[in-house]
Formats: sequence, structure tokens, C-alpha cells
Amino acid sequence: MSDEAGHAATDIRGYEDATDRAQVIALWNAVFSYTSPHNLPEVSIDLKLRADDGLFFVAVQGGQVVGTVLSGYDGHRGWLYSVAVAPEARNRGLGTRMVRHAEQAMVARGCLKINLQILESNAAVVAFYERLGYVVEPRIDMGRRLAR
Repeated sequence: MSDEAGHAATDIRGYEDATDRAQVIALWNAVFSYTSPHNLPEVSIDLKLRADDGLFFVAVQGGQVVGTVLSGYDGHRGWLYSVAVAPEARNRGLGTRMVRHAEQAMVARGCLKINLQILESNAAVVAFYERLGYVVEPRIDMGRRLAR
């Protein structure tokens, strides 16, 4: 099956560790330049699987993972993490579909507000989220790394 532009259809579904892990790790290594140990793909995946909340999604096209969104809901706020689209699958609306899919899953759980973090230097990603209705809020982002 193909979309209107002749590209293979892309399905969004829940992450399946046995079939998706290697492809997600490869995608994240290609798309993100994380250097902190807590952001390594293997660590992020393992921590998310322990949460077992059903909020980790992949986009699959022709048997290949071409997109991800790792989301979370703590009962108060939702969060978007690791929204990634493979370079060859970009500019076709997949990033938007992935975000909207995660948003709908969180709303179904009662979520009223979704937050995300973006590196200040990543203007293209800021513009992407602004087009989806996200706004920069007057907040100070703070964090503390805990020893593992």
C-alpha cells in the first residue's frame, strides 16, 4: 500500500522490544547526538520498558522503523521525548502524525497538558513544535542527574 505521493504506507504502533530495539537504537544514534550516559538509547529504552505504560510508539514503513516517539504521563502532565524521523522519511508529515498519536494516547489517559524540552540551539525543532501549537513558556528548566 502507498500514500498519495507513492511512498510506502507508514503505520504507527506500540514499540515491540524483540523486533524494534536494534532499529530504534540505530535511528536514535543517527538522529540524536546524545553524549550523556542517561540518554544512551539502550538506557532510555530499558527505563521506558520498566514503566510499562504503553506510551512508546514507532512508525514502521516496509518493515523498517522510520520514526519514534517516547511519551509519558505522570498523572499531572504529559511529556514528549525522542521524537525522531529517519532522514529518508522526513517532510511527509510523519513527525506531526507521531506527535498527534502520542498526544491522543495521553489524552485518553486523562492528560490535560503536555510538556517537552528542546535544545535552545535547535531552531528547526522549535519551529516544528510551534506549528503544532506548542509555545515557549516562561519557565526555568532545572535538572539533577542521579548516580546510577
